[in-house]
Amino acid sequence: MVDGMSPTRLAGRMSRLGTESAFDVLVRARALEAQGREVVHLELGEPDFDTPEHIVEAGVKALQDGETHYTPAAGIPALREAIANHVSATRGVQYGPDNVVVTPGGKPIMFYAILALAGPGDEVIYPDPGFPIYGSVVNFAEATPKPLPLREERGFRFDLDELREMVSERTSLVIINSPGNPTGGVLGDEELSLLAELAEQYDFYVLSDEIYREIVYQGEPGKSIVSYPGMAERTIILDGFSKTYAMTGWRLGYGVMPRTLAEAVARLAINCNSCVPGFTQLAGVAALTGPQEPSRAMVTEFRRRRDAIVAGLNEIPDVRCQMPEGAFYVFPNVSAYGAGVADYLLNEAGVALLDGAGFGEQGTGYMRISYANSLPNIEKALERIADALENKQR
Repeated sequence: MVDGMSPTRLAGRMSRLGTESAFDVLVRARALEAQGREVVHLELGEPDFDTPEHIVEAGVKALQDGETHYTPAAGIPALREAIANHVSATRGVQYGPDNVVVTPGGKPIMFYAILALAGPGDEVIYPDPGFPIYGSVVNFAEATPKPLPLREERGFRFDLDELREMVSERTSLVIINSPGNPTGGVLGDEELSLLAELAEQYDFYVLSDEIYREIVYQGEPGKSIVSYPGMAERTIILDGFSKTYAMTGWRLGYGVMPRTLAEAVARLAINCNSCVPGFTQLAGVAALTGPQEPSRAMVTEFRRRRDAIVAGLNEIPDVRCQMPEGAFYVFPNVSAYGAGVADYLLNEAGVALLDGAGFGEQGTGYMRISYANSLPNIEKALERIADALENKQR
């Protein structure tokens, strides 16, 4: 087997690029399954539902109609218009197709926005615990990372005074994620109002990761930061189809932003991924303009699972778990059981979940558990977790 060049010959920038622990845990879980072990998978943030039928049919028809060629870098006009109409209606701000860039999944919008707005000498504030790719790309861009603590006692919202202290003239970008991964926390008017005020005062952009926007359990989705005065000119909305429409494998996401920034992001897309397949984009049009009942049914089922897993975790001695307001994750506090709980539960109980420390320093002592799995599997996992923790040395 050819191993390739020595790691010491990689470009120095590669040492600044992190990873996402969910896929590492998946590999380890699959290795255990290959040995004959049964594993309950609660590590990936992937809905266990199939893509709704009308969306699949639109993608298949597009393939049959020959939609297998290059498309415009920023996306086909039909999808950009559908996205602009959808975001305008749901966020209360008027957008046009020129504000939209379509990408293969949501992650490229993170990458492109950070590369376009931050570099050496700039500071980027992002949530801790938060999606690990935020900090990874900030480091890759050679900007200064500034993790903003999200604490359990505040419902995993940030402290207003801490944000005030962190923002400075060097702040070029603040990243928010609501509902949040890994906590399921939702930012309220108090946090968003302050952020909008500071953005105007210090002249920075906000990357608002709203990929879980439609997965909320109390009332309608909350306000987007973009709806606050002056924020349409300072906000990049990140959204996509993976979570709401169970389309993770279709790789379809988008960003909505001021036109001049959209032009810069589209140039980055040309240099990196060229374009997104046309048949995938036409499936996206069907998702946005077609029946929404399948997505609502998914949220109803996620609520049942959320209620069951929170109740089950809180019955385990010395485990403390808040009720998340959105997304499909719980973030229980297991600090009483010491370090290495996630590894222990994978190896000893056959339950794959994630160590909270992989989401930032503030995640130490927690675990992220995805309840994007069936209720019987969740109940099985709860039994295994309870039994294994009862026997764990502290």
